[in-house]
This record gives sequence, C-alpha cells and structure tokens, in this order.
Amino acid sequence: MLEITVLSGKGGSGKTTISAALASLFTSAVICDNDVDAADLFLLLNPVIKEQGSFLSGQTASIKTEICSSCGLCQSLCRFNAIELNNNDEYVVNPFNCEGCRLCERACLQQAITTVQNDGHRWYESSTRFGSFVHAQMEPGEENSGKLVTFIRKKAKDLAVNQAANVILNDGPPGIGCPVIASLSGTNMVLLVIEPTLSGHHDALRVVDLINSFNIPGYAILNKSGINKEVEKTIIADLKKLNIPLLGKIPYAKEFWEAMKEQQNIFEYAPSSQPAQAIQTIWHNLIQYQPEITTESKIITHQ
Repeated sequence: MLEITVLSGKGGSGKTTISAALASLFTSAVICDNDVDAADLFLLLNPVIKEQGSFLSGQTASIKTEICSSCGLCQSLCRFNAIELNNNDEYVVNPFNCEGCRLCERACLQQAITTVQNDGHRWYESSTRFGSFVHAQMEPGEENSGKLVTFIRKKAKDLAVNQAANVILNDGPPGIGCPVIASLSGTNMVLLVIEPTLSGHHDALRVVDLINSFNIPGYAILNKSGINKEVEKTIIADLKKLNIPLLGKIPYAKEFWEAMKEQQNIFEYAPSSQPAQAIQTIWHNLIQYQPEITTESKIITHQ
C-alpha cells in the first residue's frame, strides 16, 4: 500500500487545493485530512458522513462548588492561572487554561475537585465523489492533535485494507511540529508544496530536514509560480543541491479560488486551464518515480 503525504511547511501555500486535485486522479484511494487543527479539505470534497465518534484526549479539572469550602488553596497552587472566582464568589476552572496536571485535585482537602477526559475531538469516516475520506475536527483550545492524526491515519489504513485500495493520500498540516511528525511516521513519500516567497522557501527547507531525518523520499511542487522569480530561482537551486526532484510548476491563477468558491477542484472547474495542465504534468512526472501509481490512476485528457 502506497501512502503519500502532502506537506508545505507554511500555511497558505496551496497544499489542500493541490491535494483535492490529486484526489481526483486516483481510481482507488482513501483520502485523509491530517490537518486536524484547522481542517478544511472537507470544504472541497463535500463529504457525506458515514460514521463518526469522539476521541478522548487530555484532562480538565472540575470543581464541585457544593462541596468546595472556598479555601483558595487550589488557586494558589495552580501555575496555569486556570482557577478563577466567578460572579458568585465560587472557585471554578477555566478549561482553556487547565493543563490537566491534577495538582489541585490531589491538594484539595474537601475532595471537591475531579478531572475528566476531554471529548472535544471528533473523527469522521465519509464518502466523497473521489472515494472514501477520513477526517477530524478539534474544538478550540483542545490539545494532542498529534495523537488524533495518528488515530485517523490508522482509520484510513484500516479502511484502505477493507476496500482493497492501494493508495492513501494524506493532506498534511503546516509547520514541522507534532502533527506533522505524526503525519510522516510510516508514510512512503512526501509531496512538498512550495510557494516562491521568502517564508515559503524558509519553511520548505525545514520540512526537507525533517523528511530527511525520517529517510522518506521527497518530491517538490512549486505553486504560485511567477509571483517572485528571484526567490523561485533560489528555491530551484536549493532543491537541486538537496536532491529533491522538482515535479513541476503551477502558475498563480484565479481559477483556483474560483473553483474553491464552487466547492470544486481545478479539474472539475477548469480542466483545460493552465493550472490543471500543470498538475497533470506533475502527475506524469510523479509516475516516472512511482510507476506503481499508474495502475491506480485515471489520467485526465484535456480536449
């Protein structure tokens, strides 16, 4: 089973729109949105939810006000300023500040404090016009997104086995933090989407260092080509030095955001446009490195 993870290092590079376009080229694949902190691939795929559930992760303290003696010991001990007085002069826990360390629970002389597991994570198995889709959503302030990424990737693999799908396409999160590391572990290859800006260049190089530490093959896609030709030249030179194959360039084009407004990918909205042709070229170049993709793909021919 081939698992492909699309990364960018920087938010706004076009990773998700390119992932949505690539999703339409597979005839048998499971799509997985690993960007659980700010999931948005579902906006383009318009999924129909088939199964869903909670993912318990992290803990938050809770004070039983009817038992609390209002001694204030818990507030004095809390180093996260998570315990406050409400309008009724009762001690309560601010869930956004609480780290679930349980010190207040252990120190309470009245045993008025308990900790409960957070259930602010939701996971979904859905169907889309491009195949099965596994995704998740976190409530604001929730933690452990890396664990949630690992969980939904396992769901995607199980689904791929059950459906005899040979490809899993992961739309990864930005940056190089815990969720990205969780997206990389065990994947077969990385498609690195780079925009020709100083921040896009800098963040892409950090991702290259990360994927090299995992010994994962990496391939680059230059998105929004033409907006900064000097930076673009520097990026191409650096990719050559780092032995990262450049699969192709996608021009900066209004068709992308027009397609997003219609909840479509670029092949659905403008199959004969320059961006669509560029992505098809990238697809052909990718097959040169991963020929096993050919039997699992549908090549779009422009009229």
